[in-house]
Amino acid sequence: MCDEHGGPAEALAAAPRLAEGAAVDPIALQPVDEVRITTLVDNVFDALLGSDERVSRVSPGLAWEPAAQFEGSRTDPGLRAEHGFAALVTVRRGTSTTTLLFDTGLSVDGMVTNASRMDIDLSDVHGVVLSHGHFDHAGGLVGLAGRRGARALPMVLHPGAWTRRRLSLPNNHIFEMPTLSRRALQGEGFEVVERREPSLLVDDCVLITGEVDRTTEYERGMPPPHQAWTGSGWEHDALVPDDQALVVNVRDRGLVVLTGCGHAGAINIVRHAQRLTGVDRLHALLGGLHLSGPFFEPVIPPTVAALTELAPAMVAPGHCTGWRAQHALAAALPDAWLPSSSGSTYRLAA
Repeated sequence: MCDEHGGPAEALAAAPRLAEGAAVDPIALQPVDEVRITTLVDNVFDALLGSDERVSRVSPGLAWEPAAQFEGSRTDPGLRAEHGFAALVTVRRGTSTTTLLFDTGLSVDGMVTNASRMDIDLSDVHGVVLSHGHFDHAGGLVGLAGRRGARALPMVLHPGAWTRRRLSLPNNHIFEMPTLSRRALQGEGFEVVERREPSLLVDDCVLITGEVDRTTEYERGMPPPHQAWTGSGWEHDALVPDDQALVVNVRDRGLVVLTGCGHAGAINIVRHAQRLTGVDRLHALLGGLHLSGPFFEPVIPPTVAALTELAPAMVAPGHCTGWRAQHALAAALPDAWLPSSSGSTYRLAA
């Protein structure tokens, strides 16, 4: 559905915005001693993946449920997998620890169900960050509000997250995506914080990139079927300008970059984080890289080549990365690549 290349208008819409040199106002991102990222929701749940010193996986026998067809009348359902993404991010600096939620998955109850089965208390979450407004990253917000009760919870997002969007598919099939409602979220107790610019959270230890500079020539965003409502009509929404990432600087290790879908492009995002912080070393890249499908396959080789040059210690792509990109990354970075799965906890420490 997404293998069409647009004409001059689409090419212009996706043209990179040059951002050369160091940031005029660099972000003073404070280093942390440890960050733990737990994937609460991903497209895949693999109960047979093993753990090591870098990642821990959930084990069989996680959450027993009634099932009369089995001896003992119970079974282990494991964790939910769905076309969405949610991650719990816990940063530690000295004795101070703070937990944020980055995206909330597709369904109303998928994220909270997985958290419950993993014995994770979501009432400990100090704030929510939305990577962008697509519904497969915001579906669990109401479930989260119901689990926490009426207490206010800050939520950081780009103002473009409210954009009405659709997919104009072949054979005149139109899929209009569910659109976030500010009024509904505020009614659920979320304190909405809109920012196009970078934000520093958790005593300046967590960077939310805000709108990402597009500087590579090959990461041109979404294909023509992805459209946004302008107020007077539907237009190609190539850039998804509300796409943003979460960045942490692990002391003596470098940047840990967490993406939702990576619509801005994995390399654009990493370079933007490097430019903002003045930290050149990429320690880890996790999350969705949106390299799945025919339209994005030409982007895989230059992305993998650029990541190989950056030489991260960990690459754990999931969600919308796609199997071809996963294979290419695993081949190019065999010591760094880790498969993603709901229920994985990645530990990155100084």
